[in-house]
Amino acid sequence: MIVAVDGPAASGKGTLARRIATKLDFAYLDTGLLYRGVGMMVVDRGDSLDDAEAATRAALAFDPAMMDDPRLREDAAAQAASRIAGVPGVRAAMLDFQRKFGTFPPEGKKGAVLDGRDIGTVIFPNADVKLYVTADVTVRAQRRHKELLGRGTPSIYARVLQEMQERDQRDRSRSAAPLTIAPDAIVIDTSTIDVEAAFQKAMAPVLEKISRQNRAQ
Repeated sequence: MIVAVDGPAASGKGTLARRIATKLDFAYLDTGLLYRGVGMMVVDRGDSLDDAEAATRAALAFDPAMMDDPRLREDAAAQAASRIAGVPGVRAAMLDFQRKFGTFPPEGKKGAVLDGRDIGTVIFPNADVKLYVTADVTVRAQRRHKELLGRGTPSIYARVLQEMQERDQRDRSRSAAPLTIAPDAIVIDTSTIDVEAAFQKAMAPVLEKISRQNRAQ
């Protein structure tokens, strides 16, 4: 079983995806870490994030162990990911990795939960359940601002909001796999609800799908 969870930055999709995977004992993949890793590889090599060929070279040489780099949790990695995520060569290189993970979940798991921006539209358009998690950009910026301050990282809300608006624009307007809502996705707006309420909304269609599959067997 494959659960696709898409949405913009700081919408809460990662938290929901991890909780769903834990609840069902499914494999979990934060696909954003793949692009963050590639972005940091470009930076580490001294190449420009606007150099499509350099980004593609980094993607082709990507080592999954890179996903354990603590730097990938920092905002600089998020910005780097947004800069290179629209490069067709990068997306092609990452597509195979993601599809193998979902089709053959590690450790013999019976399903996989993947979160990102094009899971339900490009990576797994036939996913068993598609969720699109969103929130107002001002709410998302406030969450990211608090998260950065909580890590001891200096942060200015106005700057975080501007960067998030710019990132949203890049994600939605890029030619390769833009951020869009799959027609059959269930939209969950977390602007005014807490994590537990969002989790219950997310689990409902997943449990319903599992129930239908069990009855069909």
